[in-house]
Amino acid sequence: MTDDMTVSYNKLWKLLVDYKMSPADLRRAIGMGSNTLGKLRKDKVVALEVLMKICSYFDCNVGDIMDFIKTEKAESEHSETDADKQRAKE
Repeated sequence: MTDDMTVSYNKLWKLLVDYKMSPADLRRAIGMGSNTLGKLRKDKVVALEVLMKICSYFDCNVGDIMDFIKTEKAESEHSETDADKQRAKE
């Protein structure tokens, strides 16, 4: 993951609640390792194959189980760039 983006699996946890499943139930259902489940719980990057298995299991798209979120550092860097662009126009 880049320094200016992070990942969130909050949508996945909400989906599990809707399906009345525990994270361990999902892990067993798709054959996911316990270390991978730990990464998901900590909002760490996991292999695309894992995301594909989850999406296949729930018949959904990757955007239904995760989000990419800009970090504050990235937002402040972009704001400075926009301000610089504005000054250049003046």
